[in-house]
Amino acid sequence: MEEVCLNSEPVFDMVDEYEGDGEGEGDCSAVEHDDETGSKHSKKEPPLPTIGLEFDSFDEAYDFYNIYAKEQGFGIRVSNSWFRTKKKERYRAKLSCSSAGFKKKSEANNPRPETRTGCPAMVVIRLVDSKRWRIVEVELEHNHQVSPQIKRFYKSHKKMILAARKARPPTEPVTEIHTIKLYRTAAMDAVSNGFSNVSEREGIHQPDHSKHLELKEGDAYAVYNFFCRMKLTNPNFFYSMDFDDDSPLKNVFWADARSRAAYGYFSDTVAIDTTCLTNKYELPLISFVGVNHHGQSVLLGCGFLGHKSVEYFVWIFRAWLKCMLGHQPQVIVTDQCKSLQIAVSEVFPKARHCFCLWYIMQRVPEKLGGLRGFEEIKRQLNKAVYNSLKIIEFETSWTEMIKKHGLGDNKWLQTLYEERKQWVPVYLKDTFFAGMIPIRENESLNAFFDGYVHKHTSFKEFVDKYDLALYRKHLKEATADVQSKNSSFELKTRCNFEVQLSKAYTKEIFDKFQSEVEGMYSCFNTRQVTANGPIITYIVKERVEIEGNEKEVRSYEVLFETNQVDIRCICSLFNYKGYLCRHALNVLNYNGVEEVPSRYILRRWCKDFKFQHVDLGSTDIDVYGPVYRQSHFHNCAVPIVEGGAQSEEQYKIALHELQELLNKFNLVDDS
Repeated sequence: MEEVCLNSEPVFDMVDEYEGDGEGEGDCSAVEHDDETGSKHSKKEPPLPTIGLEFDSFDEAYDFYNIYAKEQGFGIRVSNSWFRTKKKERYRAKLSCSSAGFKKKSEANNPRPETRTGCPAMVVIRLVDSKRWRIVEVELEHNHQVSPQIKRFYKSHKKMILAARKARPPTEPVTEIHTIKLYRTAAMDAVSNGFSNVSEREGIHQPDHSKHLELKEGDAYAVYNFFCRMKLTNPNFFYSMDFDDDSPLKNVFWADARSRAAYGYFSDTVAIDTTCLTNKYELPLISFVGVNHHGQSVLLGCGFLGHKSVEYFVWIFRAWLKCMLGHQPQVIVTDQCKSLQIAVSEVFPKARHCFCLWYIMQRVPEKLGGLRGFEEIKRQLNKAVYNSLKIIEFETSWTEMIKKHGLGDNKWLQTLYEERKQWVPVYLKDTFFAGMIPIRENESLNAFFDGYVHKHTSFKEFVDKYDLALYRKHLKEATADVQSKNSSFELKTRCNFEVQLSKAYTKEIFDKFQSEVEGMYSCFNTRQVTANGPIITYIVKERVEIEGNEKEVRSYEVLFETNQVDIRCICSLFNYKGYLCRHALNVLNYNGVEEVPSRYILRRWCKDFKFQHVDLGSTDIDVYGPVYRQSHFHNCAVPIVEGGAQSEEQYKIALHELQELLNKFNLVDDS
């Protein structure tokens, strides 16, 4: 993960010797000191000691707290250490303010005056995974005055200068510098796993260094603290930060364990939401969103983008792709934006890139609202986009609209037409969208963070709301899981298709499929028009509602292959939504087929999908890696969660067993 440098100087070797353990070795006498270096110190303040911050060694943790202490104006010492008796290996330590505790009473005739105050300021660090030191307790408040303006070094500071002198020729100035590493994912230690930060050195164009995130007071610390907290409570949490040469933060990306596991299930279609960037919100949020087995939006990662340009999009796309172990989605849906187009084609060359129809249609009033005859233009545009079943129908309707209203010179409409194959439904019939794009005029979309982000939401506000937003989304999914598994669905017809899919689909998907089963009764006059060997073409007529309460009859062409029982309707609902339409069901019923063929029952919509799904077919997935382990454990744990929620007694049993398991984990850590 990216290293956060407190300044840009090279790091010098810190002294190996520390203030001794125990009360006796930590005399806090200060040494008056003029700045011997003659050099200017970095004006950038180091991060505050924070629970969850990790270091590669005890030395590094000590140095970090020591430099922080010097910046604040106090000294430090190791007041306590804990060792494992067999190996004599330190596994826990308490670094305290040098004014902590009190000296033992001296029987000397002229004892030195007491200089300690019993100061509570300290950090406790602990060895984790036998290789990293983590801050587990922090107290920042002192009970005595501290001042960074005082030009003096305590003992701990003096040793920093001595170490620097040993490391450099006497003629060179000593520069106080230090590098700390932000909290990493567990997989970061395995370089071959590819979880390292994405930077310009990996083949990305050099971005405009003048563009970076505009952080207000308190924002940087809020984001930093958020990452530390998330990593502490979410071991498979991943994040990456992109810094400029002179240290301004340009881009940030992160994904929690749930998002990474969810991508293992729902990587077929991904929407990249840049609404905040397009609408110029104060928060430059970009979200990666998928669709779960209930048809609900699921977060697959998000970040902050310093600039809406190709280079910056490329950086965050590569960061997301590395987080997901290089496994590309099949379909990517974005806003209509040239920078996005270029970046997607560069990072996701195998994916089908489409524009979100809903975003485009939302701009119609803005782009065309001032034109004469706007309402009629809008009506004709909607008809061309939503009602065209064949490409020739769209082309004819579009041409008529342009000619009738003299719109040949309208630049926006010209661009839409040039890129029609990326957003008009009739051109996208061979693409699976998992219901992510609207295909009817009355359908709409809601952003994943809708209700949590507004025009003036700050970085600090957002990270504070992030947990709540995800908690509510996860609760909604968990509730839907329980309802789908334990509820009996109400059947509204006597059709075998309805009975069959009530046993397979989740409740939300079944409700949508049930509407298609009911819609079979609005279809009529199903008739065969051509036959070419086993392939038979049918025409199914349906009365559909148009404006107001008016209805019109439309004809739908359905191809039916009798040998393999393959079926395809010209409306392509199966590709858009993932379940068969009323017209196809009508033809199956007409031919005496009593059950929907298994190939048309997508497992991603089934109620047991997450219990059975293990993606071992992809060579991109490391079955020994943390992403797979987290995903597999999640699958195994879901039945426990559901069973424990059934009654108070089962809840107590499950809770007790989980606590016992956590205790065993803690024992393993200590040993």
